[in-house]
Amino acid sequence: MAPLNFIRQPFFWVIVAVTAAFVALPLWHYDVGWRESLVLAAVYIILASNLNLMIGYAGYVNFGSIVFFGLGGYVGVFLITDYGWPPALAALAAGAVVSVLALVLGLGILRLHGFYFALATIGVNQAVQAFVSNFKPWGGASGIYISISAYQALGGPRQALWTIYFLLVGVMALSLLLSYGIKSSKFGLGLLAIGQNESAASVLGVPTPLYKALAYSVSAFLPAVAGCLYFFKSAFVQPVDAFDLGFSTEAVVMVMLGGQGTVAGPAIGAFLYEELRGWLLTSATFSNFQLVIAGVILLIIVTFAPGGLMGLLRRLWPKTRKILE
Repeated sequence: MAPLNFIRQPFFWVIVAVTAAFVALPLWHYDVGWRESLVLAAVYIILASNLNLMIGYAGYVNFGSIVFFGLGGYVGVFLITDYGWPPALAALAAGAVVSVLALVLGLGILRLHGFYFALATIGVNQAVQAFVSNFKPWGGASGIYISISAYQALGGPRQALWTIYFLLVGVMALSLLLSYGIKSSKFGLGLLAIGQNESAASVLGVPTPLYKALAYSVSAFLPAVAGCLYFFKSAFVQPVDAFDLGFSTEAVVMVMLGGQGTVAGPAIGAFLYEELRGWLLTSATFSNFQLVIAGVILLIIVTFAPGGLMGLLRRLWPKTRKILE
């Protein structure tokens, strides 16, 4: 899609409006509570939108997508603490490094299909976590802690929190634009063909091994950038948090909840799930049943609403197809 035609599409302006809302809401009353809630929503949207490139477009379920987020956090934080890189530059470098690693890895594990690929992605995450936990330059099991001096270049810790928030909102917007752009491209059509019937796509001339590996690589870049920014904001990164397999499973739930294969669906699913997760974690009754409820939601969606909320919305109001991709 040509750039001029791209910005004429209604959904482009939906992305602009959502991004503007994320920027404006915490500034409305300079509310830290709003900021902390929305920063998690932005991270979830980044993870779900990029995971959708594999699940919704190419038809490959990745249960270990959190490995990109965690590796991005480690690479970026290491560059900041040990080499004094600016956070934005470190985040871009982390995204590039993790994306290249994902491309090399994808050329291997994407020869597997279905259940075997899903298991392999879990194995990759666990293997990387074990490696990082024993890698002394990255602090081993204790992780890497960021000194307060690292935030002085951004105006001190308080101002740095706002700067990182706005950077993460920018990455969220790029994730939505990337997903929309890919879906509208020849590359995206090839991925959708692979998701429908990989053998038929190959016969029709789609270079399936290359397209799958590229999708795996692209889906790693922005989550790695977000991982660097998020853990810099948190002032530390540890293996148990960076490679939390439960979080990776929740990302799959977000994609399925909103509607795989759509652009808006994973973002809607991520935002709603973040709100639900926040309520569960603060509930005295349900705080320990977060993953159980996530599993139940996934089971209900797969059984009764495989199209997710976007599928339901399009059935009830068909005109939304012209606005929400």
